[in-house]
Amino acid sequence: MHEFHAILRVLIVGLILGAGLPALFAIGMRAYTLGETTQADGTMTGRPNPVGRVVGWGVFALVAIIVAIGLLWVCHNTIKYYTGVDLFPFIHAAK
Repeated sequence: MHEFHAILRVLIVGLILGAGLPALFAIGMRAYTLGETTQADGTMTGRPNPVGRVVGWGVFALVAIIVAIGLLWVCHNTIKYYTGVDLFPFIHAAK
């Protein structure tokens, strides 16, 4: 039963990070271009919505922070070994 719970946790995290982050990025792109229209020849018309731009940049920043935390999580043991800095002191490894 323990293996089932472990597999389920990996599946949920994989779905969130594997499909959730690109979906979140797509929402940010949609918010960023809110109010703009593209003509058949590729020129942009319309006025961009300033609130959409702010929301888009906020979503982009959130995605970047999540990616940075993920990279630091992957490398945290190496960083702790070479520098002595524990980036995630509130999380203890299972013994």
